[in-house]
Amino acid sequence: MIDKIKDFFNKNISEEGLEAGPDADRRIQVAASALLVEMARVDDEFSEEEGERIISLLKKEFGLADEVAQELVEMAELELKASVDLWQFTSLINTNYSPDEKIKLMELVWRVIYADGKLDKHEDYLVKKIANLLNLRHREMIDAKLRVLGRK
Repeated sequence: MIDKIKDFFNKNISEEGLEAGPDADRRIQVAASALLVEMARVDDEFSEEEGERIISLLKKEFGLADEVAQELVEMAELELKASVDLWQFTSLINTNYSPDEKIKLMELVWRVIYADGKLDKHEDYLVKKIANLLNLRHREMIDAKLRVLGRK
């Protein structure tokens, strides 16, 4: 199983040769999932609630079945372990997402943050870093947060 996942990443996650199609869509989904997983584990408390929230968000956002969403999270976790930073994920997203899609992704990030009802200092740092890597303005990041909190 692990070898299959590693082969998938070696063949599919690099930006080189990224073309439209199901494989390209899956690479982008893995990149988006990796950001959500990293946000959930940044405070060293990857709770069951956060995991369930990520699965639910992926199912809704990408129209996935439970098992496919779970597999996507597992792939994202493996890719995160092999990565040095988040640039490889945000670069892929920047290349393939419109500004509105990146803002929607930022809303998903905020939904993961608030799965446990609080914003930890590590989450605060990482959400700003992700917004910066996605080339979003501070105002866009805050507006996404306010929408998630129902204040906008």
